[in-house]
Amino acid sequence: MTTAALIVAAGRGTRAGGGTPKQWRPLKTRRVIDWTLGAFEKAGVDLTVLVLSSDDHRAWDEFSGKPGLILAEGGTERAASVVNGLRALQQNSIDKVLIHDAARPCVSSDLIHSIISALDESPAAAPALPVTDALWTGAEGSVTGSQDRSGLFAAQTPQGFRYGAILAAHNAHPGGAADDVEVARAAGLDVRIIPGEPDNIKITRPEDFARAERILGADMDIRLGNGYDVHRFGPGDSVILCGVEIPHDKTLQGHSDADVGMHAVTDAIYGALARGDIGQHFPPSDPQWKGAASEIFLRHAASLAREMGFTLSNVDCTLVCEYPKVGPHAARMREVMAEILGIAADRVSIKATTSERLGFTGRGEGIAAIATAALVKA
Repeated sequence: MTTAALIVAAGRGTRAGGGTPKQWRPLKTRRVIDWTLGAFEKAGVDLTVLVLSSDDHRAWDEFSGKPGLILAEGGTERAASVVNGLRALQQNSIDKVLIHDAARPCVSSDLIHSIISALDESPAAAPALPVTDALWTGAEGSVTGSQDRSGLFAAQTPQGFRYGAILAAHNAHPGGAADDVEVARAAGLDVRIIPGEPDNIKITRPEDFARAERILGADMDIRLGNGYDVHRFGPGDSVILCGVEIPHDKTLQGHSDADVGMHAVTDAIYGALARGDIGQHFPPSDPQWKGAASEIFLRHAASLAREMGFTLSNVDCTLVCEYPKVGPHAARMREVMAEILGIAADRVSIKATTSERLGFTGRGEGIAAIATAALVKA
């Protein structure tokens, strides 16, 4: 079955302040709309229709032609925008559709999957939270009475429906509904209540941005990876460490250029991603990698991290050797590594230590390197 998300992003959102519609305002490192679209992409939804105001010219230019994304023009009110979005999906054999407010950027994959699963048994399903606070009526700043909260729920989105049923319901509705559940019920559809999530807030007022930032910050995916590598010395007149050639009375031996520091950092990134090690991506049995520059491996690891949605926060590499002396070259090593990794040099640490003349490094038989990489997905 094919599931689509319909993101309503045509509103103006003036109560949120800022002078810009709330869906286009920054929220942490991204805009509100980017978090919302990313939530459905992360959940594996097959197709998304994004409903935009005709006045949002930059948004139309930005999102036009993106794979898996269809654009539709918003209407004069929310219901009209939803209808336009539903009709934009008519040629795509959609079975289920999740209608969601762009201003709810904190929706979780678990909630999205719960709605999709509920549609296997019901024509409509929507998340809601039971009302737990006391309810009052009031007038002119004073309490005039109380309201029984039994059986009351605070509605959320995404609200999910069998596609054909909700399209027919909207086509038959006279307008003025509070949300799509009201439209569905007017058409006689049974709507199943799914437990909502307190963090699935709708950004409405200026202070909601701070709350959303706290929620999204708590949902960060932080990965740490370790790398370790060793190469023995052989005849030669220089070594390559962290991309810098250093004169020496020996060289490091290996299938590639034997850059032990770069190899350790590369494996640290692969480790953080749970994607194996250099040998799996660049087998030493493959002759094309004989003598290869190790920056090929490091660029691949950094690129893979970005493809998986991670930002490389920092790397820390320790070279273990008696000679050559690393200190005079550390600054240049950081610059080279930073350029390859696509991060600032102050996020790259290169340092060295001896092993107090113990073990193979202490005997001058080779060099070892230990590295740690931190990756973050917001």
